[in-house]
Amino acid sequence: MSTTAVDETFEHPALFYRTEEEYTEQTLSFVREGLAAGEPVAVAVPGPNLELIRAGLGADGEGLLFLDMTEAGRNPGRIIPRVLRGFADAHPTGRVRIIGEPIWAGRSAVEYPACAQHEALINAAFAGREATILCPYDEARLDEEVLADARVTHPTVITGGRTEFSAAYDWEAVVARYNEELPAVPHAAVFSFGAGDLSAVRTFAVAEAARWGLAGPRLIDAELAVAELTTNSVIHGGGRGTLAIWSEAGQVVCEVRDAGRLTDPLAGRRPPEPGQLGGRGLMLVHYVSDLVRLYTGDDGTTVRFYLAL
Repeated sequence: MSTTAVDETFEHPALFYRTEEEYTEQTLSFVREGLAAGEPVAVAVPGPNLELIRAGLGADGEGLLFLDMTEAGRNPGRIIPRVLRGFADAHPTGRVRIIGEPIWAGRSAVEYPACAQHEALINAAFAGREATILCPYDEARLDEEVLADARVTHPTVITGGRTEFSAAYDWEAVVARYNEELPAVPHAAVFSFGAGDLSAVRTFAVAEAARWGLAGPRLIDAELAVAELTTNSVIHGGGRGTLAIWSEAGQVVCEVRDAGRLTDPLAGRRPPEPGQLGGRGLMLVHYVSDLVRLYTGDDGTTVRFYLAL
C-alpha cells in the first residue's frame, strides 16, 4: 500500500486506451474541458496521435501548442524543462492543461528506465502547482510492466472513461528502482582526467566521436556535453573522473564517471531561475542528447548520453 501523499492541486492522471476511437474521444474531451475553463492547453504526443487530436479539434485547435513528442521528447530527460515547464512557466497564473505521451510502442529497453523516471519526476516538478497533465498509455501495444509502472507513477488512472485512484501510487519508488548501475563497456575508449586535463579530454572525445562517424552539429553537441560533464566532475565529483566513449546501435555513446553523488532527483530537469548563475550543465546535456541514462549512489555518479549518427 502506497504512503505517497496525493497532491490535490496538481492533477496527473494516466489514460489507458485501446483504440484510436477511444484515444480520440478521451483526449478531445480533455482538451475541450480545458478550453471551456479558459485554461491554456498544450498537446505533446507522438506524430500519428498528434494528427488525430489536431484533426478532431478542427478550428477549436487554433492557437494551441502542438508538439510531436518523438522529436521534442526523444530524450525523456528534457521533457520536464523544455516541454512541460516550458509551457507552464509561460502561463504563470491560473491552471494549465497538458497532454504528454512520453512512452509509446517502439521505445527501446535502453530508453524505458529514463521514461519511467520521467513520469515519476513530473510529480515532484509540479508539486503544489495548478496544472493538469494527462499521460496516455496504449494498453493494446505496451508491455504489462509499463502499464504497471504507470499505476505507480500516476495517482489516478482513467480506464473505459472511468477515473479511479491508484492504490499503487508511489512515484519515489520508481525513481529509486530505475536508478540502475550502468556496467562498464569493455570495448570503449577510456580517458581518466583531472583538473588539468579538461582541454585534453574534450579533444580526445571529439576525435573518438568523429572516428565513429559523428559530424557537424552532432559533433559540437558531443563536445559541449563532454565539457559540461567533465567540468562538473572536477568541481563536484572529487576533482577527477573517467570518460568512456563507444558506438552501439547507430549511436555514439559517451559516459562520465566520478565520485560525486547527486542528491537532487530533479537535477538537470529544473529550469534555472531568472538571474541564476551556473547549474545549467546537466540540463544542457539533456537538451543536446537523444537519451541520457544516469546512475548515482554511494560509490559515485555515472552519466551516459547517446547521440544518433
